[in-house]
Amino acid sequence: MGDLQGLLDGHGLLLVFLSVLAEQAGLPVPAYPMLFLAGALSMQESGPSIGAVLFAVVSACLIADTAWYFTGKRLGQPMLRTICRVSISPDTCIRQTQSLYLRVGPRSLVFAKLLPGAGALSTAMAGMTATPLPTFLFYDALGSLVWAGGALLAGVVFSDFVDTILAAFSTYGHIAVLVVIGAFALFIAWRFWLRWRLLRRTGRIPRMTVMELEQRRVAGTLPLVVDVRAHGDTPFERIPGAVVMELHAPLETLGEHPASDDIVIYCACPHEMSAAVLAERLRKAGYPKTWALAGGFDEWKRLQGALPDAPPPADAPKRAAAH
Repeated sequence: MGDLQGLLDGHGLLLVFLSVLAEQAGLPVPAYPMLFLAGALSMQESGPSIGAVLFAVVSACLIADTAWYFTGKRLGQPMLRTICRVSISPDTCIRQTQSLYLRVGPRSLVFAKLLPGAGALSTAMAGMTATPLPTFLFYDALGSLVWAGGALLAGVVFSDFVDTILAAFSTYGHIAVLVVIGAFALFIAWRFWLRWRLLRRTGRIPRMTVMELEQRRVAGTLPLVVDVRAHGDTPFERIPGAVVMELHAPLETLGEHPASDDIVIYCACPHEMSAAVLAERLRKAGYPKTWALAGGFDEWKRLQGALPDAPPPADAPKRAAAH
């Protein structure tokens, strides 16, 4: 199959290693097509063995993921906010990944790479939550094997089809490369369009500032405050009087709260995304006076030094169960 076949035969393992390393480092470079191709080439005498491919994959994953682990351990929450800002995955998916890791722990690393946008975030969460390094490396290596195994197996099963594709690439050369690049560019554009549409939609949800919320608290007219951040078994600091509610929890979680009363929802993500998504849901369900807290918990925390001290209301709602 010409030069392409020679390139893959001579540098297949290196290409697998580099593509996996780039994807796990956070670049929008899908490594699955290269793994699929490596699985097909392993059926040929001149191709790399499955064992060698898996070793390259696990090595690349451990290098990139260990970097995320120590970055999360050192920088913590600011790094998570950065991931939310630059990721093309929806913020709600990122929040669900946080919640999953807090509930399941390092065992979630076994399947985290199979979830959109969850790989780097899960490894960073391992560092943030002080998961022991040996435990992290064990589950991360196991997850790397699970992640790569599916693509390699598919490549083995459809090796004849891959041979046909390689022959087409060798025949049509630059045209085939341009088609692949064009398809990849369309995929990235589509993901950014979905994110832009979500930001535009949730941007229509009205915001209440922290100062407005505190003025209501001082006046004794504090609305129902809902905490929609990712939570695990470890207690989290939260705004006094807030109830905890999962993003997709049944609305019965609100208890007997009248639909005509005010509700303010906060999160800890850019654009108040999770709070706006829940506020949108509540408004559609008949709670018209629902706001997202501008700046979320981070803004509330930042302004605490400038806000008047006051005890939480005596009738502060208890933490709601989110089942």
